[in-house]
Amino acid sequence: MKNWILVIGIFLIAGCAQAPALTEVPATSPTTVAVTATTVPTPEIEATEEAHPMPTETDLPTAVPNSEADADVTFVRAIQTGNGWTFHVTVAHPDTGWEDYADGWDVVLPDGTVLKPNSSSPFTRLLLHPHVNEQPFTRSQGNIVIPEGITEVTVRAHDIVHGFGGQEVLVDLTVANGGNFEVEN
Repeated sequence: MKNWILVIGIFLIAGCAQAPALTEVPATSPTTVAVTATTVPTPEIEATEEAHPMPTETDLPTAVPNSEADADVTFVRAIQTGNGWTFHVTVAHPDTGWEDYADGWDVVLPDGTVLKPNSSSPFTRLLLHPHVNEQPFTRSQGNIVIPEGITEVTVRAHDIVHGFGGQEVLVDLTVANGGNFEVEN
């Protein structure tokens, strides 16, 4: 029994990369078993794209305008709250159900940076379901931190079929209102 514990311990120390193959040798006495180890080469495992597919551009929201895109931002209300902002964004999109609906909107800095309170979200505000019978609809997102010195942001909407490219709203954070936005400081 002690010999088997010793063999298992050697196997664990040796690791899995070069696992020993055990061969039993005839015993020299009725209570003793001799064991020898032989190293068997392990084949190299080659990483492939099939084994670990990387996201492609079609898997991620695209910032390239699409002429067929029809998720439009029709109105934005931005309210400064302490260190951050809350945006109330009205979106119009001909949602038909789960196969085609507006799935998010972004607040974008002039340099193209998308502001996200939740860094794991694909958008500033993720929209989790279709709004077939509620058009246009307004959804809000707080805790949006706009860097000091930024005076304008763009708000854009995304739909799952055509991406970005519908009507966007340029919000001037230094004025109380514009044609399709209001700002409260």
